[in-house]
Amino acid sequence: MHQALYRKYRPFVFDDVYGQEHITSILRYEAMHDSVSHAYLFSGSRGTGKTTCAKILAKSVNCLNPKDGNPCNECENCRAIDSGATTDVIEMDAATNTGVDYIRDLRENVMYTPAMLKKRVYIIDEAHMLSDSAFNALLKTIEEPPEHVLYIFATTEQHKIPATIISRCQRFEFRRISLKSLVERLMFIAKNEEIDLTDEGATLIAKTAQGGMRDAISLMELCAGSHKTITAELVNEILGTSSYDKMCDVAKNIAEKNYGKIFDTINEVVTSSKDILVFFADLTAFYRDMMVQKSNVADSYLELLPSESKLLSETSSLFNMATLIHHATLLDEAYASMLRNPANKRLTAEITLMKMCDPKLSESMDAVLSRLSKLEDKITLLSKGVVAPQSAIEEEVESEEKAEEIKVEASQAAENAENSNTSNPSQSLEELDCWGEVISKVMEKDTPTGSFLRGTLCYYSSKNSRYYLVVQNAFTEQLLSSDKNKKSIFDAMLLCEVDIGSIGQLKIIVKKGKDVLSDLDEFE
Repeated sequence: MHQALYRKYRPFVFDDVYGQEHITSILRYEAMHDSVSHAYLFSGSRGTGKTTCAKILAKSVNCLNPKDGNPCNECENCRAIDSGATTDVIEMDAATNTGVDYIRDLRENVMYTPAMLKKRVYIIDEAHMLSDSAFNALLKTIEEPPEHVLYIFATTEQHKIPATIISRCQRFEFRRISLKSLVERLMFIAKNEEIDLTDEGATLIAKTAQGGMRDAISLMELCAGSHKTITAELVNEILGTSSYDKMCDVAKNIAEKNYGKIFDTINEVVTSSKDILVFFADLTAFYRDMMVQKSNVADSYLELLPSESKLLSETSSLFNMATLIHHATLLDEAYASMLRNPANKRLTAEITLMKMCDPKLSESMDAVLSRLSKLEDKITLLSKGVVAPQSAIEEEVESEEKAEEIKVEASQAAENAENSNTSNPSQSLEELDCWGEVISKVMEKDTPTGSFLRGTLCYYSSKNSRYYLVVQNAFTEQLLSSDKNKKSIFDAMLLCEVDIGSIGQLKIIVKKGKDVLSDLDEFE
């Protein structure tokens, strides 16, 4: 009779439990020195060894011939527990037995001595599913249990366990198993089972398992059902995931605004066995990897093959950090939207990728910051005499003048103002020297408003005692003209000791011409 591989290779002693040495060493010591607690709480993500350790502990405390804290697995008691022939080790599924009546029966039965073993062990899986009344019924017997009773609670959501229960248990938090440990175990099992598994295939399976040993072994067994060599390509095909090469191609198409290939990609996902949700989850994970790569800490936080590391480095160089954050936010929002409304998954995916190609299609603050960041990168390249990549140069906002041109116009405006002062002292326009400091003050208290002030200029007119904030387009003028935003600018000017008596002295204008002073009357 066939037995699932994750059951066949379930550890029978503490030494065989992978990735949880910080827990198994303590449990083995306590079992060896007969200092086992009356109640334990095992918490952690699925497939990390909680129930396995609970069963090993149950055998250790009841074993007739323990070996250094490990059960012998040969004596009568160990064999009875493994086969389920004893009624003294009770494994409960709290997800299906949540009621208080079941717990009351349990509380009554704990008073009786074990029928066969030294201790009666209650393993309560998914303990967070118990009702409040059930927990209350357990409280007294956990606080003062008979000497022959041992409680072991296992949960994936410790925050749902009442504090009164947690405080009466010895707690252990099971970590996600490292990628290296998962790969080692998969290769070991594959060798024993004569499964042809490549290193790349094992690594991809381990990544997909997200730290769960049970999931990793189950996924390998699924792939082994094809009776082919388990390569990374086969794993992607069977699990419906996307390869790293594919994610790199999608990101490059986004950077190059290649709409045709982007629509082809979505069509391929829809017409194949893959799910758009899985595709977006993979793409989001890839953007996370690019952000980590940009932060220069990839070696510490990313576990990649050499080929994957090279691809990631090449692709991440096409984006700046602000753009990566903007794109990751769009992907996250789209994923949540597709979960709520699965009928429109394809449309949501296509709209999202279009917004990622062109930030002008999105009005969010992240999109604005992404556009501004690209302009700053371009100015830096131009100032150094370096020709920017074409993809970076073409990313301009239609309604905005080039940032370099703004600086030229500002200089010309200042010269015109100075010349006008000589010919007509009654009409003078002076650039506000501390404007950069004002912008910094606004950024400290109101970052969104401050971001729109970057690249703007401010002049003072002695003719009418007004301050003119010169912006590049009508959209920015409308946004900054709101009462809230004008108040933020006004307050910052006062902090910088600008002699402005009232908020009415601040006027926001759109100016694209080269002579600000000559047509000042048109602003009145």
